[in-house]
Amino acid sequence: MKKFKYIAFYKPYGVLCQFTTDDDTPTLADFGLPKEVYAAGRLDKDSEGLLLLTNDGVFNQKVANPKAEKEKTYWVQVERIPDQADLKQLSKGVIIQGYKTRPCKVKRIEFPLIPQRVPPIRERKNIPTCWLEIKISEGKNRQVRRMTAVIGYPTLRLIRVGIGKLKLKDLQPGQWIEIDKKEVL
Repeated sequence: MKKFKYIAFYKPYGVLCQFTTDDDTPTLADFGLPKEVYAAGRLDKDSEGLLLLTNDGVFNQKVANPKAEKEKTYWVQVERIPDQADLKQLSKGVIIQGYKTRPCKVKRIEFPLIPQRVPPIRERKNIPTCWLEIKISEGKNRQVRRMTAVIGYPTLRLIRVGIGKLKLKDLQPGQWIEIDKKEVL
């Protein structure tokens, strides 16, 4: 009988969510992950944070399939400071690429205690930034980035910090641990 594996990985910025590439872009293969696992969902190359990997296809569907409506939590650094009306607009759902996003939970948060990003985000001296916590139950390609852009606050840094019950906790970029699937579902 096949032994299922469940891995929580802190995907660093600039890493592809796949094991192979045609160029020298870093991939999951660069982090000593077990060979038989694959990503349950994706984070784009410019995003970082919690990525689940498994060899359990049923579990993968329960986490990654949009119909499963598994809540994912992101910390998002945006350019400028959105007001409550902007956040309310975002929470009700916005139109991106002809599609209205599902309602989400959003709030401003204090600067989180997180590792420095390599390379660091671009800083503009005259434009303030702020951090938002956004919880969505779907996951279209680059959805959170498109959502903040459509209300006029471009994303500078995006970190997924939670999937279901599982939180990123003390993992550092490039680190991974085996977990029990009950920590997620």
